[in-house]
Amino acid sequence: MSYKQVIIVREDLKLPKGKMAAQVGHAAVDASMKSDNKILSLWRKEGSKKVVLKVSNERELLKIWQIAEDSELKTALIKDAGRTVLEPGTITCLGIGPDEEEKIDRITGTLKMV
Repeated sequence: MSYKQVIIVREDLKLPKGKMAAQVGHAAVDASMKSDNKILSLWRKEGSKKVVLKVSNERELLKIWQIAEDSELKTALIKDAGRTVLEPGTITCLGIGPDEEEKIDRITGTLKMV
């Protein structure tokens, strides 16, 4: 069985590269911290696979978040603090997993990479 984590970023925000990297980092860490220790350990032993994908807008991101939540996957919906380029509370990205690759791919398998 293979494990991975997916981070999904909103394309419509047109985030500067550094800001996007920071938001992706928040999502990766937050989602990992919510994960089951056994899954986290197996994922780390496999190399901690992460994939960064994109969606068009907030509505699409929230739809995927709800599907992931309904599928009982660990998620982290990231809202910006508003100290730099975004308004406070702007939803920037979503972390899913780590978990079984197959479970995550059922939800995110059609999305394109950033």
